[in-house]
Parts: sequence; C-alpha cells; structure tokens
Amino acid sequence: MSTGTAKPQPAPGQQRRKAKGPRPKHVPQRTCVACRSTDAKRTLIRLVRTPEGAVAVDPTGKRSGRGAYLCARVRCWERGINEKTLVRALRLDGLTEENRAELLRYADERVPEGPEDEDEVPS
Repeated sequence: MSTGTAKPQPAPGQQRRKAKGPRPKHVPQRTCVACRSTDAKRTLIRLVRTPEGAVAVDPTGKRSGRGAYLCARVRCWERGINEKTLVRALRLDGLTEENRAELLRYADERVPEGPEDEDEVPS
C-alpha cells in the first residue's frame, strides 16, 4: 500500500502551467456617494459617523464607525452635503449646522478646485 505522499500526475499532453511573475496586488474599490463613480479607495476621501452622531473626515481610512466616500472634487462635496446623499449614506437624521460648516470648510481648504469632468453625468 502507498503512503499517499505522491502527487497525482497530469495526463500526458496536459501539463499544468504556473503563472509567471508576482500576482497583481488587489486594489480596493469604493464609490463616491455624490456622483456614484467608482475609484481606488486611496483616491477617495472617507467621512465617518462618530458614535456621538457627528460627521468627521477620516484621512487614514481606519476610524471606527459607519463610513462613506466622496471624490476629491468640490462639486461632489457640495452635492453630498447639500442634497443629503451623505446623510443617507451615513444613516443620519441630518447634518448639524456645525458639521455642515466644518465639512464645507474642509472642502474649501483641501479639495482641489479643478475643471469639471466632461464624462460626468449631469445631475
């Protein structure tokens, strides 16, 4: 009786080929809640609902709490805040005026003002 250590051999003419080179690294994808475009997680800005119910920017992407992502475009930030897409994604009753002002200030300071994308769907 065999000890079972031998691997089964492929049939003649059907040799198994191994992939050459390293496996491609998995890049997590996330969706902007305002424009619904999908991009790499690192290119979007994460907002998190804190346990107190406030909304805070999460630059590391590791804070605990319910998160939502916005593009690095002022238009998406304005839409997310003013049209309540962010409120819906974070499952909030609403943004306080303090939160709204803080998020708009962050967008004005850190989100680059660039030309509008031509391929974007008008809202």
